[in-house]
Amino acid sequence: MDALEFVRIRELDIAVRIWNPDAPRTLIAWHGLARHGGDFEALAHQLGSEWRILAPDTPGRGLSSWSLFPAHDYLYSHYMTVAIGVLDHFQLKQVDWLGTSMGGLLGMLLAADKTHQHRISRLILNDVGPELNKDGLIALSSYFSLTHRFTSFVDLQKELTQHYASFGITTDDEWRALALGSARRLPDGSWTYHFDPRIGEQFIHDTPRDTWADWANIRCPVMVIRGAESTLLDAETLPRMKEVQPGLVTFTASGCGHAPMLNQPEQVTPLRQFLDTPLSTFPRSKPTSATATLNPIGQWLVKQWRRLFG
Repeated sequence: MDALEFVRIRELDIAVRIWNPDAPRTLIAWHGLARHGGDFEALAHQLGSEWRILAPDTPGRGLSSWSLFPAHDYLYSHYMTVAIGVLDHFQLKQVDWLGTSMGGLLGMLLAADKTHQHRISRLILNDVGPELNKDGLIALSSYFSLTHRFTSFVDLQKELTQHYASFGITTDDEWRALALGSARRLPDGSWTYHFDPRIGEQFIHDTPRDTWADWANIRCPVMVIRGAESTLLDAETLPRMKEVQPGLVTFTASGCGHAPMLNQPEQVTPLRQFLDTPLSTFPRSKPTSATATLNPIGQWLVKQWRRLFG
């Protein structure tokens, strides 16, 4: 990280980690549910000096403020307010957006919103889409809805290494860095993760929505990166996503589940190629109806999933 800036949005301070602050091009990189902007350090180094990377910590994570009102602030509607506040603070009228998991869904909502979609020039979703595997979502929400406490940093690192094995991290130095950036010491000397344990309440309070309709409303070029062993984004979902967004670019990251860390050249190269493709060369055909891709039984199952899990 080359710089750190705090953006005041309502009553919360939003930490924005910055790499290459004087670079000519800007990429917003938004992390997943229980992570923080520091996850994009390796990506920032590989993209190089041409790219300024702005990686905010979502409220309740990393160096950003924790909310006193989780039922109001740990919701996608508020994250959208935070995202627009960050874009305004950095005077970004239009920007490329990369989002991992939750950060990808946030980018998708912005790119689909008629008021704000002009702010997103290209959208990259890292292992997320308009439909998620129910079992994977339940496992994710269950793990992060609990408070995790460890008697030693070594225990925390061991648990973290097991839980994030699907990130595709391969070296001890990377694991150590991930643990150092994920740990918080408690007053009694024990250890826990960096995030507010109440972020899991999002699964209770957030309003279900038709994310396939959001997907159909996106007008900017879109790329989806999927971990080959993802437990959240099923391989069968990608062809249906492409039916709705015919210009969709896809890439499968081998050796990863949910979600690729974007720290390997073979993952960064196709991402860079997508970012370097001139906007004028992407197809401009209008997306088809999202509901047309689902049979009646599929539509019913999706509605039940949304009703139960948002």
